[in-house]
Amino acid sequence: MLKDITIGQYYPGRSPVHLLDPRVKIAITFLFIFIVFFIKSYIGYAILFAYLLFTIIISTIPPKLILKSLRPLLFVIILTFVINMFFTVGEDVIVRFWKLTITREGLNQAIFMALRLIFLVMGTSILTLTTSPIELTDGLEYILSPLKVFNFPAHELAMMMTIALRFIPTLMEETDKIMKAQMARGADFETGNLIQRAKSLVPLLVPLFISAFRRADELAMAMEARCYRGGENRTRLKVLKTETRDYIAIALTCVMIFFIMLDRYMF
Repeated sequence: MLKDITIGQYYPGRSPVHLLDPRVKIAITFLFIFIVFFIKSYIGYAILFAYLLFTIIISTIPPKLILKSLRPLLFVIILTFVINMFFTVGEDVIVRFWKLTITREGLNQAIFMALRLIFLVMGTSILTLTTSPIELTDGLEYILSPLKVFNFPAHELAMMMTIALRFIPTLMEETDKIMKAQMARGADFETGNLIQRAKSLVPLLVPLFISAFRRADELAMAMEARCYRGGENRTRLKVLKTETRDYIAIALTCVMIFFIMLDRYMF
């Protein structure tokens, strides 16, 4: 299960999506997240799915890697679907048994909520899989740079966010190693009720936190040893430039949003 977490992982490549300006990719991702909650019909989700499928194809990312990102949240998706299906009030009753009632409105709401979660995970996974941590840092810093007028630490915040994303796969790998070591010593993480399973995680969490703090201290020492100073007067190896492919990506996103708006307000 831990190996299925793809957030923070980077899949190297030279596809058109990989080569996009990170600022453009971050902006498109925020628009994608907004439009996911804006859709109110199956046609809108079909348009969004076509857009997402096209992005996955041209990014050359294996579809299995995208679908793998959904496995850790499968329980949450199913739970959200069931709760919305049974507890959404509606008038058009489809099935009624015991004290539970399934209405057409509840079924539609359940499907919409499940689709929203799926699209959100897949869309954000594409961003992290096609953008290196350094590019994410530069893109976020540029987007947050207008806030420097209010003494907002844009560079420091962007760096912390990308370091956190970068270390998610490392911490997952460390967790897997600790779990195997504890299981070799007789620890049981799979049997028992919820409280017993929570108690069994204590031998796992203590060494994990120690390892995380040790890695953070090593990273801080390495940055100090290299005289790292962020923020003002810091040069970059790769200067961000908006090119033709970035404008094409923005145009395709605007077309997708236009058709979704058309579906919601005209049809």
